[in-house]
Amino acid sequence: MKKIQSTCNYCALDCNLDFYVEDNRVVKTVPTKGYPVNDGFCCIKGLSLDKQQTTVKPNSLPKIRQEDGSFKTVSWEEGFSHVAGKLKELQEKYGQESVAGISTGQLTMEEFAIFGHVMRNYLKANVDGNTRLCMATAVVAHKQSYGFDAPGYTLKDLELSDTILFIGSNPVVAHPILWGRVKANNVPGRKVIVIDPRRSETAMNADKWYGLRWRSDLLLLYTVANQLIEKDYLDHEFISSHTEKFEDFREFVKAYTLERGIQGTGLSEGQILELVELIHRGKRVSFWWTMGVNQGYEAVRTAQAIINLALMTGNIGRPGTGANSITGQCNAMGSRAYSNTAVFFGGGDFTNPARRERIAQVLGVEESMLAEKPAKTYNQIIEGIHAGEIKGLWILCTNPRHSWTNNETFASAAKKLELFVVQDIYDSIESAQDCTVFFPVVPGLKKEGTYINLERRLSAMRPVLDRGEHEISDYEAILGVGKALGMGDALRGWETPRDCFNLMRECSRNMPCDITGVTWDALTDSHGIQWPYPEGKEEENREEQRRLYGDGRFFTPSKKAQFVFEEVRENPLPVSEEFPYVLNTGRGSVGQWHTQSRTKEVKFVEDVSLKKAYLYMNTRLARNMGIGEMEEIQVFSVNGQNARFAVKITDHVQYGELYAPIHYIECNKLTPSLYDPYSKEPSYKATPVRFEKVR
Repeated sequence: MKKIQSTCNYCALDCNLDFYVEDNRVVKTVPTKGYPVNDGFCCIKGLSLDKQQTTVKPNSLPKIRQEDGSFKTVSWEEGFSHVAGKLKELQEKYGQESVAGISTGQLTMEEFAIFGHVMRNYLKANVDGNTRLCMATAVVAHKQSYGFDAPGYTLKDLELSDTILFIGSNPVVAHPILWGRVKANNVPGRKVIVIDPRRSETAMNADKWYGLRWRSDLLLLYTVANQLIEKDYLDHEFISSHTEKFEDFREFVKAYTLERGIQGTGLSEGQILELVELIHRGKRVSFWWTMGVNQGYEAVRTAQAIINLALMTGNIGRPGTGANSITGQCNAMGSRAYSNTAVFFGGGDFTNPARRERIAQVLGVEESMLAEKPAKTYNQIIEGIHAGEIKGLWILCTNPRHSWTNNETFASAAKKLELFVVQDIYDSIESAQDCTVFFPVVPGLKKEGTYINLERRLSAMRPVLDRGEHEISDYEAILGVGKALGMGDALRGWETPRDCFNLMRECSRNMPCDITGVTWDALTDSHGIQWPYPEGKEEENREEQRRLYGDGRFFTPSKKAQFVFEEVRENPLPVSEEFPYVLNTGRGSVGQWHTQSRTKEVKFVEDVSLKKAYLYMNTRLARNMGIGEMEEIQVFSVNGQNARFAVKITDHVQYGELYAPIHYIECNKLTPSLYDPYSKEPSYKATPVRFEKVR
């Protein structure tokens, strides 16, 4: 029996696991002891990764849809040639931007990079990822406030903080290993505070829960900032030495009076003032946010309002502090820095001459070959298909027919495509129903690459199982299409994931996310390495858990953090007489994951998960409407769609709000085509609806 250490590719923690393998079968999975992220623990999803070991069967070959609607199984060479030929044909007929790609947050860094090289550099096509659905807001907030997409914390900060605020975040369910750090916190008098419209599982385990009115978080944060300023609960030295635009911010928040905050949030005067005092009394205050903030119509400014609180109180860069975004998927950080979509490999603008010269030099190509601008965003790609501008789409490791907001719009878009390639480990996902080509690829147990977790830690995915006949990885599928396109020398140095890793190392040189000191072999069987980790400075970065901004220096031209703010917007989709209730969405259980394509394989998760869509309704509302436990209702959305749900009755949601788990396709049938203006992240969290009892 051999032991192989690899990385869990579910959530953004990137726990490491030891797989015990015999006769090419995983016989035991044990969380890696001593690994800084999970240290011998993991959630049920990670322990169940071995259930994917038989997902892709031997003789796994691509399928091409025929004129009669049936599929023909072909060789990989024929599959690559077919896709490459169709991509070129569409571009010749309709223009370069008539083809597009949508990736995920679950591929390896190397797979993101090669897809960006083939699609963005060579084809000059547009590519976005479902990182747009979860982390785009944090990316933009970081870049505008800090000068680079660089969350500064380490997970150890959760154990060192005396005041922990979770805002729109439910780690008990969504990031249980992260929540384990909170439970390990033994700081005397430690307080856990939750700000969320719903009394979530995390709120149930907190010291304080502030159940504010839906989509009033930005108003609350500005009100709290004004109170902190009025009471002079500030770190004047930090503000003066390390920030800019505070005086403008001070003037701005004067309009956000206590009275306005009470009226808009539904919280009492006592609650708001108590929250202010808790922040002030904390010596090490950490603010943590995730999808409840990111997925909104004014999400970037909400995230920056959290950052502003940390800056004005000096709670950043020190142990146990920070304005800390919790990432969703396992390699969203790798996607953000190395997918060649919104920024060049390793960061930097597409229009920066120095960066263009550097990237061209590293890749060994002419500068003119490189992508010239950020890609169209996810919503623009879907809208482009509907407009007849995009005729070909290649999606990898994602299921937008289920997960895209207002998901019927993706269903109708897919039918308009002349080429629709779905690359996945499952041909049973909803998005594969209308594909013209299906590329079956292996799961993480059978491939290699690099992941970057929420605290900037690189970790190694290494093959646990040998592959069967014809089985290939995502990387090899992309490389195969690139070769069939005739890229030739432009693929020199991209032959293997290890080769690609070395290219990305060089692309990162002298950038904030510099990883030139990291080697492929050093990551194998390691404790992971946080970026930045520049070559030649390995000794000064030897600590396994490092945070940024301890010197008060940020990545802006002035090296100072920016206060960024904007007036609270009028809600573009308010409740009305026709749609008087609000639908909120989020995780259902620890065992379920996204669209359930992976966790459906785990029998003990399936055994305890409802097979049909359900939502939570307030006890009093259910009684007033004559609805009993698990009775069904038809929910009608402001987006024009409707869907059926079973009702679970609870006091943990407020009277006018419904809460639906995202794991069922009915959920995002109802969410709107509404986006933050800066991040273009969908506003999943607050949809006006009405409902009727099913008779």
